[in-house]
Amino acid sequence: MITYSQFSEINHLASHNGLNPSQIAEKMALNVVTVKKWLKQKHYQARKCPPKPSKLDPFKDEIIKMLESYNYTAVQVETKLREQGYDGGYTIIKDYVRKIRPKRSPAFLTLSFLPGECAQVDWGEYGTISVGSTRRRLSFFVMVLCFSRMLYLEFTVSKTMEHFLACHENAFRFFGGVPSGVMVDNLKSAVLKRIVGQEPVLNPKYAEFAEHWGFTIKPCNVGKGNEKGRVENGVGYVKKNFLGGLNMPEFKALQPAANHWRDTIANVRIHGVMKQKPLDVFPKEYPCLQPLPFLPYDISTIEQVRVSRQFRVTLDTNRYSVPAQYAGQLLTLKIYPNRICLYDDDKLVARHTRSFDRHRDFEDPDHPKELLAQRKKAKDQKIIARFLALSSKSQDYYGKLEERRINAFVHVRKIVALSEIHGAEAVAAALEDAFQFHAYSSEYIANILEQRSRVIHKPGALLLTRREDLLELEIQEPDLSVYR
Repeated sequence: MITYSQFSEINHLASHNGLNPSQIAEKMALNVVTVKKWLKQKHYQARKCPPKPSKLDPFKDEIIKMLESYNYTAVQVETKLREQGYDGGYTIIKDYVRKIRPKRSPAFLTLSFLPGECAQVDWGEYGTISVGSTRRRLSFFVMVLCFSRMLYLEFTVSKTMEHFLACHENAFRFFGGVPSGVMVDNLKSAVLKRIVGQEPVLNPKYAEFAEHWGFTIKPCNVGKGNEKGRVENGVGYVKKNFLGGLNMPEFKALQPAANHWRDTIANVRIHGVMKQKPLDVFPKEYPCLQPLPFLPYDISTIEQVRVSRQFRVTLDTNRYSVPAQYAGQLLTLKIYPNRICLYDDDKLVARHTRSFDRHRDFEDPDHPKELLAQRKKAKDQKIIARFLALSSKSQDYYGKLEERRINAFVHVRKIVALSEIHGAEAVAAALEDAFQFHAYSSEYIANILEQRSRVIHKPGALLLTRREDLLELEIQEPDLSVYR
């Protein structure tokens, strides 16, 4: 058996170089009979080698009958064949069963919906994205109106209940109305439990939300994601068309880009199934949507939290301040997608913008003010107590200071400071003297202390000079004519 390149060379030597079979055989080191044989062939045909006999060959018809009667596994087939005397390996059985078993593709019905009858929702995930100094898993919420295929898209970095409900609200406002039903997967935000033969147990928060907005929750059957194929296709479309190849910036810049893509590409494309633009079909569905409710729904998640001694509460590793007087107390925390609120019974005591960064501390400048005021007041009380302890006249002196001075505490603080310099006894004596002279001021006390601390030298003996020229002085009589 020669190769295709040898076949081509034989024909080239014969047709272009004019060599005979013997010359070609000698040149290519082939048998002359082989050369003559391939010169008669117009096309190269590789010889098919007969398959090697296998231990499984006698049992192949039996395997076909087994699979036609029942969908046996390869292990079950092996067990039955060994009962019939098969002594070969398992791998060859598995390969043969895989080869002859017909591929069965599940059949699905195409669901049809009336305008405004139903919307389908689902979450999608796509890697991570920068949020401040950290990275978060990127999630996105998709709602698709089943009749017009109008799509709503919102990106989040969390899939908690408050985000789930907020995305619903934003989608309804985008469409300008509410569909009669919303088809969801069996995620815990919507369905708590499924029991065969019974109605699904819905999440009470989601059921209350649906009642407020006026739609019916339609959970898919277990393992039947195809029932919400419209939104499944929408999630895939977002990943391929919008996110695929996108150099994702900071999270805060992603939603504006998504809104632009939604309005200029997703909802104005020719849909592959309808062969129309969703935006052109939507006017037929819009009148069938239910109006938006007049009153809002509180989508917050509510928790009871204990305030730390540093008057902080913690959420997602971030710390948020409350007024200092609530340190150690139990407060109600209401968590929204974009903010948090803390209540003492029905009184709002703190409100912060919610951060999705990690390990940050957020303090309202007003929250520590009362604590600082209390500390200052306590410090002032200590100073007054020290002043009153100086002398029995201190209390009366303080009363006179309050009568005659605008800020009596300033003088008290200065007098206490003088006691640390000159001693308590000296200041007490100065206070008693000042009270006697009706001198009510820290400056008077300071002057008294300074005078008493001044060193006065005693006078020495008067020494007189004995020299006659100094004792017998002659003084000229003054001229008084100048005064006339």
